[in-house]
Amino acid sequence: MKRLLLYFRTVRHLRPTQVLAQILKRVSSAPAAVPLLREVRLRPGIELGPYLSQSRLSNSDHSFCFLNQDKAFPTDSIDWASKEMPKLWRYNLHYFDYLFDESRSHEAKVRIISAWIAKNPAGIGDGWEPYTISLRIVNWIKFFLKHDKALQQSWLRSLYAQAAWLEKNIELHNLANHYLKNGVGLFFAGMYFEGTEADRWMKTGWKILLDQLDEQFLADGGHYERSPMYHSICVTDYLDVLNLAESSRAAMPSEETEKIKRIMTASLNFLQALCFPDQEIPLFNDAAFGIASPPSRIFSYAKQVMGYEILARPVGLAVYELFQSGYCVCRNEGDMIVIDCGCIGPDYNPAHGHCDTLSYELAINGRRLIVDSGVFDYEPGSERAYARSTRAHNTVVVDGEEQSEIWGVFRVARRAKPLRAFCEKNVDGSVKFEGVHDGYARLAGKPIHKRHMSYDGQGSWMIKDILEGRGTHRMESYIHIHPDFQVVQSDASIRVIEPSGSTLAIIEALGPSHIRMEQGWYFPEFGLKRENHVIVFTCSGEIPLGLSYRVRKVKSPNQ
Repeated sequence: MKRLLLYFRTVRHLRPTQVLAQILKRVSSAPAAVPLLREVRLRPGIELGPYLSQSRLSNSDHSFCFLNQDKAFPTDSIDWASKEMPKLWRYNLHYFDYLFDESRSHEAKVRIISAWIAKNPAGIGDGWEPYTISLRIVNWIKFFLKHDKALQQSWLRSLYAQAAWLEKNIELHNLANHYLKNGVGLFFAGMYFEGTEADRWMKTGWKILLDQLDEQFLADGGHYERSPMYHSICVTDYLDVLNLAESSRAAMPSEETEKIKRIMTASLNFLQALCFPDQEIPLFNDAAFGIASPPSRIFSYAKQVMGYEILARPVGLAVYELFQSGYCVCRNEGDMIVIDCGCIGPDYNPAHGHCDTLSYELAINGRRLIVDSGVFDYEPGSERAYARSTRAHNTVVVDGEEQSEIWGVFRVARRAKPLRAFCEKNVDGSVKFEGVHDGYARLAGKPIHKRHMSYDGQGSWMIKDILEGRGTHRMESYIHIHPDFQVVQSDASIRVIEPSGSTLAIIEALGPSHIRMEQGWYFPEFGLKRENHVIVFTCSGEIPLGLSYRVRKVKSPNQ
């Protein structure tokens, strides 16, 4: 019965089209047929300007490194199934990002393309899933346009068949970034080939891209999955589409390309506001370094494609209220905090959502001090469960329960919903934030978590958590320290020590609470796991109940 209720609380958020697509996907016994063609025609005048590539250098022509896991294959004997590797690793093998790896020989790339065609029959395996097809179509076309003299008819026939397959297997059951990727793949294939089918692919892909502009990008420019990594990926997708559309003779309507540029400008501004002093993204909601291109490269690409100019960074204190996406940013030179105060994702697909409501990341003197735990993998297991859990984030756990009812690898049943988020910059240079969510209202007494945060403008942040409702409860407030730092506890305060031995900050309890230290995990990249120190403030009793602490920057003699 509990399992059935869990399914119900998950499925009830899906759109009817998703439910229908899920049913059809499961009852369909035969895959859609793939056309058998002797020759295909290419659309004249198709060009692509310089583009971003994201590939780690290989050790040899037939070795691959994805998710910080290396695997080498004998020449011409790539195991495309590689069942011993995680599914996301296998996906990457089929994406073909490594076609742009300058350390891999052109001859090897040619052999790998032909080997994929020979060893991956239509409709079978990871390589024929719509998402992998979508990415591979774009990568092959980029490669083919750059090396048109090396083209083989067998490559073109395979690419055409993949696009035809994709058209019949669009991910209506998933939607979100997968659906957008399908649109990009169809648009690229439709622009590359000539003929009635190709025209249809181009129109279908373009329609998906235009529809998803308004669906997936919010008024403040943020992507609706609330993951800075997926935000970066989706912005890059639209830049690729603009690059192809405006470099080719088969031009798209100017008012529609201008709309894409307008929304992408807002999204690039959003990304710039979110970037830490290290010029990288926060790690909320399945975000990791090394998957999307770094923001600096995305900004340069946007300048090339659409003339985007980076906004001038304000001098001194600046506050960004990005409440449609659910982020509040406060920066003051090398100090910066990003507060996550929004929904965990779109209701019908929160697959990348974590229990991080009212969590935050904090940098001092340009270095990340208090961090989000990031993401290790997309496999069922302890790392995935930990990364999505409430205790992996800098927020409050009540009675040992999760804010949101996460389960499986990507599932969420009941979700924490933000009830209020407010930020105020005062004339004295201080900043105040308040956020409230109902993630624990399902517990006895219907407790509500309120968080007040204030910054004095000089290097001191105060965090006050209040639990309102009824009954007796236990609060635990977690603080995750970047693994580069050590911590030393002295009564009610903790010093955060730099590798040099100097103290960067002091974290001190304000009011009665128990303090304990735990070992946690920091996953800055997929497949990369580092131990870190976790500080936990706890208290129990009749609510209203409160916990408070201060993070105080220790200034050096030169400051």
